[in-house]
Amino acid sequence: MFLIKSDKYRDMGVLLLRVGIGISFMVHGYPKIIGGLESWTKLGKAFTDLGFDLLPGFWGFMAAFSEFGGGFLLAIGLLTRPASFLMFVTMIVALLMHLKQGDTFGRYSNALKSGVIFLSFLFIGPGKYSLDEFAMNKLNIWKRAESKSNTSS
Repeated sequence: MFLIKSDKYRDMGVLLLRVGIGISFMVHGYPKIIGGLESWTKLGKAFTDLGFDLLPGFWGFMAAFSEFGGGFLLAIGLLTRPASFLMFVTMIVALLMHLKQGDTFGRYSNALKSGVIFLSFLFIGPGKYSLDEFAMNKLNIWKRAESKSNTSS
């Protein structure tokens, strides 16, 4: 019965996916984040390949931060949707860079698959076992902010 239909473990599945992908991106982004300006500038050249050549060091840092910091946020389930959005954009840039260079599917498939995963997290959210869910339900952070905006209208 478990393999046929069971929503009972859906949130556990989302947790496993979130933590696994998040840690994977932290490991992948760590060398980039500690690489310094030279590494960030090299990474930011992907934007140059796309015709956007302003501040490659800054954009390289943002891509490295997106991978490492976004991976951390994804793993703990905090700001999951904003982190997923930043990581999705980073994967789109990586995918476009690979396509522009004429790379084969084997070279660009990781960016494509990761982009699909991050886009999916925008829709499904962090799941029940996350700091986002804790903040929303237990601390009522967003509910209090929403009620204040409704009373001031």
